[in-house]
Order: sequence, then structure tokens, then C-alpha cells
Amino acid sequence: MTQPPLELFPRFATDQVRTALADTPVVMVVGPRQCGKTTLVRDLLDEDRTYLTLDDDTVLEAARSDPVGLVRGLDRVVIDEVQRHPDLLRAIKFSVDSDRRPGRFLLTGSANILALPQLSESLAGRVAIVELLPLSQLELMGQRPAFLRSALAGEVLQTTDPRVGPELVEVVLTGGFPEMIRRTDGSRRRAWARDYVNTLVRRDVSDIAEVDRQRAMLRLFRLLAQHSGQLTNYSRLSGSVGLDDKTARRYVSILENLFVLQLVDPWFRNQLKRLVKTPKLHFLDSGLLAALLGLTPDRVESDRSVFGPVLESFVFAEVRRQSTWIEEQCTLSHYRDRDGFEVDIVVEDVTGDVVGIEVKASATVHRKDFKGMERLADTVGAPFRLGVVLYDGDQVLPFGDRMFAVPLSSLWATGG
Repeated sequence: MTQPPLELFPRFATDQVRTALADTPVVMVVGPRQCGKTTLVRDLLDEDRTYLTLDDDTVLEAARSDPVGLVRGLDRVVIDEVQRHPDLLRAIKFSVDSDRRPGRFLLTGSANILALPQLSESLAGRVAIVELLPLSQLELMGQRPAFLRSALAGEVLQTTDPRVGPELVEVVLTGGFPEMIRRTDGSRRRAWARDYVNTLVRRDVSDIAEVDRQRAMLRLFRLLAQHSGQLTNYSRLSGSVGLDDKTARRYVSILENLFVLQLVDPWFRNQLKRLVKTPKLHFLDSGLLAALLGLTPDRVESDRSVFGPVLESFVFAEVRRQSTWIEEQCTLSHYRDRDGFEVDIVVEDVTGDVVGIEVKASATVHRKDFKGMERLADTVGAPFRLGVVLYDGDQVLPFGDRMFAVPLSSLWATGG
């Protein structure tokens, strides 16, 4: 069946944006470049709302020359790619301080510019942030999210649309960037990804930071792809690309602020002393990651081990999206103790309820695959709601108290 145009797929963030516009003066949609932010905000345009983009050199020059003057004449406006001149936020702050009507400014940004120290206070209390990542499988299928909400309630969902083997590999290697999905040829996806990375480092990075060694940053970017799903070792990373430890940390932070990757903190409680407290690295789009690694379906078929880290990052990104779509605020972390027990993803809601998720690239699950989950359950106690091993299969199978092997396709199960 032919897919509808990508622009017609629902973005679950749209309802969040509409809600925020009704009660907040400034709403900012943030996410990586080319993930669909402009399409989303254009869909919210009406005859009373003006559209400006800082990708237009004339508009950008006006913002640089006289940001206060530019903003003074605006009301009910969309300003796209505001990270290209972050100082514009100060002019917006000045404007909304004198007029706090909701919905005045709808902004998009391809960088988390509010994380920058010089701007972190600019719009505090005046802005609602809505995150938009590349398309999820749920959005591509037009189905409402249910997996994470059900898991936090201690319930397991059975998939009604199992995707296993080569079909699952294709889903993961494609990822969620609209331009990657449009390209059915793998070599064309990889070419797009190379151009995307080069543009990101040579143009978008300069919007939010000064980087003296772009080539070293490009090498680091590609090296980070080989470490997705692993604990972050800055000494090893920096030495491999000729950077000092401090610079490598700074460059990774810049890429995190551009929504390309995320450092995932370890789960621990203050009284626990034997947990490894090193963050874990994940790319936020599996298609981009797979392209950087040069993965193809044939290569995965001949060496399944190369698929595991990409699959784990795919699952992490899918769970992260779902965590932003449910009412309960959640944190995502990983678990690893000094005895070697680990859990890939730990989800904890505001009440302290915990779900553990382990990811396996194989079609077979063994009892030993739950060892880390059992250690986590013992550590958490009663608030541990569910432990799932996501695998390349099509059946939900019990493996003890609150422990289940669950098809990866259950991530986009509807729950009926």
C-alpha cells in the first residue's frame, strides 16, 4: 500500500503546542533540523499569524541589526530557526514582559538554546517547550501511544502488527527523518546522512557555539556513532581524535544540544554505593546512526552483532518520544552495578514507579537475560512495576513475577 505524503502523518506534539499557545506567551518547538518542525508550525498558521524564518538572510540580518525593533512590530508570529540568532530571545522577553497575552510567539529551534548559560534565564516562566524528534513508528502508523503508559501500570501489550526479521531491520535502519523515509534506496539514505552531518557541524554548530576544530568535531561525531549504546569514556574518545578531554566533553554537549544524541544518566539512589555512575550515549535517530556506521540489511544479516547497539538506540528514542506524550512526567536512565548487572533503559515516573527495559536483537530470549532486571527489581522494591526484554519475536512470554519477553513491535501496540 502506498504511504500518504509524510506531511500528512499526525505529529503528537501538535496537541501539546495548541494547548500551550492557549495559556503561555511564548511556545518553542525544539528538535533536530529537518525533523518536521516547520511543517508542524505552518499547519498551525492562520490569517492572524505571521511567518518569519531566520533561514532567510534578510530576516536574519534584521534580527542581528535591530532585534528589539524587529520584535516590536510583531504579534502572533511564528519565528522559525530562532537558534540562528539566540539574542533575539532577549527582545522577545522584553516584549512579553509588557504584554503577557498567551500565544504571541511561536518559535522553532534546531538547538536547545535555553540550555546555553547566557540565555537560560531569558524566558524563564514565559515559555513552554515542546520537543519534536524525527517521526516515530506510532506517528507513521497513525496510532496513539500506549506501550509506556501500560508498562507503568504494570501491563504488557501484545502487538497486533508484528515486524520481525528483515522487516524490523528495515524499520530500524530507515529511522524517522522524513528525508530518510522518502529514500527507498539505502545508498541514497547514507548520502543524505553524510550531507546532514557535514551541514550540522559546519553550519548549525556555529549558531550556538564557537568551534575551532571542525574536522576534529566531524571525526568525533563519527566516532561517537561507534559508541552509541555504550558507557561514555571521554579519555578514550578524546585521544582517538586528537582532542583534550575538556574539549571532547564540550563538543559532545554541543551535539546533545542539537538533539543528535543524548547522554543518559545512570539510575541510582543516594544510599546506593555500588552502582556505576557513568552516563550512557544514545543517538536519537537510528537511521542517521546506521548510515554513519555504514549498516545495510546484508551486513546485518551476515553479522547480527552490529545491529544490537543501533536497535537499542532505536528503542531508546521511541521510548523517549512516548515519555513526552503521556501526562506523567518520566525520567529515562540506565542501570549498571559493579557486579556487572545492567538494564538498558530504566523509566521512572514522578511517583517513583519503575519499569525496566532490556533490548535484544535476537529472536530467542533466555532466563539469564533477566538477571539485570531481577537485580533492579530487588533494588527498587515495591515500586518496580514491570521488567520487559524486547526481542525480535511475535509473542508475549512470562519469565517470572512481573517479568516478560515482549515483541519489539509492542512499542507501537495500541492497547486496543
